[in-house]
Amino acid sequence: MPHPRIATARLQRLVRQFPAVSILGPRQSGKSTLARMAFPKHAFFDLEDPIALSRVMADPLLILEEHRQLVFDEVQRLPALFPLLRSHLDGHPSSRVILLGSAAPQLLTGVSESLTGRVGFLELGSISVFEAEPSALWIKGGFPRVHWSRPRAHPEDWFPAYLRTTLEQDLPQLGYTVSAQRLHALVTMVAHAQGSTLNLSELGSALGVSYHTVAHLLELLEGVYLLRRLPPYFVNIRKRLVKSPKLYVRDTGLLHSLLGLPFRRDALLRHPKVGASFETFCIEQLIEHAQLADPRAEAFFFRTHTGIEIDLLLRLRGQLVPIEVKLGLGPPDTAGLEAGMRELGLEKGYVVYAGKGCTPLRRNLRLCGLQELLEELGLRPREPQAKG
Repeated sequence: MPHPRIATARLQRLVRQFPAVSILGPRQSGKSTLARMAFPKHAFFDLEDPIALSRVMADPLLILEEHRQLVFDEVQRLPALFPLLRSHLDGHPSSRVILLGSAAPQLLTGVSESLTGRVGFLELGSISVFEAEPSALWIKGGFPRVHWSRPRAHPEDWFPAYLRTTLEQDLPQLGYTVSAQRLHALVTMVAHAQGSTLNLSELGSALGVSYHTVAHLLELLEGVYLLRRLPPYFVNIRKRLVKSPKLYVRDTGLLHSLLGLPFRRDALLRHPKVGASFETFCIEQLIEHAQLADPRAEAFFFRTHTGIEIDLLLRLRGQLVPIEVKLGLGPPDTAGLEAGMRELGLEKGYVVYAGKGCTPLRRNLRLCGLQELLEELGLRPREPQAKG
């Protein structure tokens, strides 16, 4: 049975504002299921299906004229559709079109260029901690196939196949002829340095390519939602700041697969990357919920060359929220967080840890479990409106 998603409420708001809505996100993140549940009366064209693709390619204008409510799945396979949609939507104000894609706007330039002002964007990320048990999401990642499918996908088999499909099929279909082996090596290198600052020359030397090539490969991997580059936050202070982004494999299930880890809590807790894994899980959940609540939300990290660091700075509803991630259950060391807050002039901060509940640490610091922190920041999603 399909599981309702917290993104539904945001999707409903976008549909009321725009004639076209683009739901973007990783392959297998549940975009098709979300669209079918939210828009059961829309005509659905899966462009991965050769029959549906050939039908749309044969006469796209006829399809648009026949159906005033449409869903096009895997729309990156037919970029020629975008300029036709612009003229169609301008001439038919009552039409509504939902576009599903497994590539970010920088790889789907036709969406942004052809439909400027006519399309709203929703990024569907991993399963939320309000949709499934948080510990299971951390260990096995946030893809629906691993948690909700029948029969259940085994992560040991599913993640290598998922990565191979993304690198060997999806990127070439977007027009990028890049060595899948080189991309796989790069993703694996990022996993083993999870959460480290980007060094293009070092990665290029390890791969035997130029740093320009590495930059291009990272852009592609980020564009298909495998990696996240978390940018540094710049501010006019006297101290020298780290200016390179931090690199993360976005899904912790994929991270654990690349690290060769069994998908068990005891094995994860013994691994040297367990702290980086928990940091990744919390950062992804916080960013996902922040962007659902506030489309202008931004995420950064802060670090000076003297070692002062804040794991995550969320610009949320116009305010900067400093957040440190600590895996342990005991009292955390908050010296770096507090020093960073003083540098940035921030009066309130948070430490997210592996436990539950919220408790004061200092006058201006609170220690919270992930779900409780999301609630405290006003990021618990609203229930979608029932259709009357």
